[in-house]
Amino acid sequence: MLVDSHAHLEMEDFDEDREQVIARAREAGVSRIITVGINLADCRRVVALAEQFDGVYAAVGIHPHDVKEIDQDTYDQLGALARQEKVVAYGEIGLDFFRNYAPREMQIRCFGEQLDFAQSLDLPVIIHDRQAHRETVDMLKGWKGRKRGVIHCFSGDYNLARQCLDLGFFISIPGTVTYPKAEELREVVKRVPLSDLLVETDCPFLAPQTYRGKRNEPAYVVQVVKKISEIKGISLLEIEEATTGNAQEVFALH
Repeated sequence: MLVDSHAHLEMEDFDEDREQVIARAREAGVSRIITVGINLADCRRVVALAEQFDGVYAAVGIHPHDVKEIDQDTYDQLGALARQEKVVAYGEIGLDFFRNYAPREMQIRCFGEQLDFAQSLDLPVIIHDRQAHRETVDMLKGWKGRKRGVIHCFSGDYNLARQCLDLGFFISIPGTVTYPKAEELREVVKRVPLSDLLVETDCPFLAPQTYRGKRNEPAYVVQVVKKISEIKGISLLEIEEATTGNAQEVFALH
């Protein structure tokens, strides 16, 4: 049984058929889904979904796009949400220098604050890094907390992956690994040990090549597993067992 380590089931894209989407995931062999908050309102929704559906777990945190909204009350409310039983991670947090919806200096400051806050909550972190590779690694290297978590939707080269692995983070592979031009990511998959990989959809975004241009959903994480199997030349069962075990380890899933 597979784990989709990063989804956004709370988004309005799933409002019409959320229950059916979760059912399709189970039919495809996806037994657990981590649905990830990006702002405070979103975090309330992910916690509510985790409470509503078996096999759905939540992560809470403020995405770099939304860090302008953070104040002490935000942290107080996130802390209360984080204490709910099915919250298994803090995130997604990090840096996004592609969109720059928040000033870079603010993103960096809030990233540091949230890393420390996750440490105080004793939760692993889910890291968003888009066109901010050097700054993200520098922040993680300088962080005094316990380094555990996931580099979500990995988009760097093997050198970056190696640095993240050396810091103690898992590398999560999305549907982009199936795209014709994603040779760099496939090289990362080839070289990174299976013991350090997770799989994800980041749905509703980044549907794998078979469904490209359509809404992504957790059932499609199977396409990611198939591509990893092809790249590494090992069985689907080995990928399933390893990535599920890795997700159980980092998120302390029962």
